Amino acid sequence: MEFNANRVDDANAVITSTISAEVIETNLDKVAKQAAKTMDIQGFRKGKVPVSVVKQRYSDKLREDAEGEALRGILADALKELDIKNEDIVGEPTFSKYDKKEDGSIEVEVKVACKPNVDLGDYKALVPAVEDKTVDAKDIDARLQEMASASAPLQKIARKRMVRDQDHAVIDFEGFVDGVAFEGGKAEKYPLQVGSGSFIPGFEEQVIGMKYEEQKDITVTFPTEYQSKDLAGKEAVFKVTLHEIQEKAAAEINDEFAAKMLPGEEGATVETLKAKIEEQMKNEAKGTYYRDELKPAYLDKLVEELNFALPESVVEQEVNFSLNNKVRTMSEDEIKALQEDAAKVESMRDELKEDAEKSVKATFIVDALAKAEGVEVNDQEVTQVIYYEAMQTGQNPQEVLKQYQDAGYLPAIKMSMIEDKVITKLLDEKLGK
Repeated sequence: MEFNANRVDDANAVITSTISAEVIETNLDKVAKQAAKTMDIQGFRKGKVPVSVVKQRYSDKLREDAEGEALRGILADALKELDIKNEDIVGEPTFSKYDKKEDGSIEVEVKVACKPNVDLGDYKALVPAVEDKTVDAKDIDARLQEMASASAPLQKIARKRMVRDQDHAVIDFEGFVDGVAFEGGKAEKYPLQVGSGSFIPGFEEQVIGMKYEEQKDITVTFPTEYQSKDLAGKEAVFKVTLHEIQEKAAAEINDEFAAKMLPGEEGATVETLKAKIEEQMKNEAKGTYYRDELKPAYLDKLVEELNFALPESVVEQEVNFSLNNKVRTMSEDEIKALQEDAAKVESMRDELKEDAEKSVKATFIVDALAKAEGVEVNDQEVTQVIYYEAMQTGQNPQEVLKQYQDAGYLPAIKMSMIEDKVITKLLDEKLGK
């Protein structure tokens, strides 16, 4: 079958061909014969259905299959001629032309996007200077005091009074929606820190002012995005009883406390704990420094210095993504104006294209850096990060993972982790010099 296959550049190719009516008819006969062997049509024995009957009953579907087979053949031959391997193709080939002619032939033009050839050059020479971060002694002492206060035991206050903000109130509660108690809405002697934001918005504020053994109905509305769909957006009444108010005991900082905070450390002292805190705070400071300053600067420099072809379809996808995000922030009148003027949409696309190209370029640069540095992130590492973040926010890890899978977010999360890992490696090397 005749075709023309041309490389536009390293990342894009165009294939054109005219599929003759004869080729389509030949393919049609072939797929009809294959279908006849397995079809079960009333009045005929299975496998003995005449090809003519199959073609008559399923002509549209069979013709689609025949055309598809011809296209696959052209694509396979063209990619072989262009020496493009399947693993080098980015996304699905797209049709920029698919015209059916009166004589039964079809004129097609297919665009294929490929992974670009990224020459990183002397990429390590572009790594910015890295400063070693230090931590002030007073900040270490402040963190130590916070840890001690957080671990100090709660004790009943010496005198009875009303609940104040930040108090630890010991309460019984039971929640009702439309007068019916709901699952998970009941607890006894629950130690609630008022003002912590751990309960439904509006609940903790209404506990303020309660007296010992007072019973009170607290009315709140579950957030619309609440994890339980049965309760999301609904008004609930909680019957609450206050038993007592507790406060933190005085925090003691000594070697016994240090040993408690460092259970795996033999002979731990306050100085040992302070050294660990200093190390942790240095890592935190370094992480912020890398993330907010050095990584963006390094990637911007690589994007500016390195030149290579970009897959057009990937850039278009990025433009579409940015455009959709921008439209979500617009008013109904602005959206209506866009719908009535296609030129405005194209103008917006043009404005977004430069940033889209930079974003796509950065993605391929990070991929090339990871290969050059032997950095990998496997699926298990991605799952662990998602699970950890879900647990930190009190969400069900499996549900969050499924949501990300369904939304197609996992590849982007993985790429973000690879970017963080490889650039951190390069910055750490620079710091060690």
